[in-house]
Amino acid sequence: QVQVVESGGGLVQPGGSLRLSCVASGRISSINDMGWYRQAPGKQRELVATITPGGGTNYDDSVKGRFTISRDNAKNTVYLQMNSLKPEDTAVYYCKASIQTHTWSTLYDYWGQGTQVTVSS
Repeated sequence: QVQVVESGGGLVQPGGSLRLSCVASGRISSINDMGWYRQAPGKQRELVATITPGGGTNYDDSVKGRFTISRDNAKNTVYLQMNSLKPEDTAVYYCKASIQTHTWSTLYDYWGQGTQVTVSS
């Protein structure tokens, strides 16, 4: 079994910062791309940022220059540093990891349970 667990959400004022963490654990042979997605009330889940095992990154235009994704491959962990937060960043943030559980198995996307980020004064 594989578990993906996020942490670090909370309430922050506009202009503030938060750092999200996501750890993958369990039966893991390798991890490919990892990423952060978010879902605001009444909206569809959307991509925030992704990162390859080699550190290549991709960001949604709405967070470029404010958010930074990074990963520690030795710890099976991905981070999202969020600066200059805006009320429109309020959402549940989900982590996704593309994981191979055995050397002979295909990649499968595992999702965390989500962590709430609320930006409000």
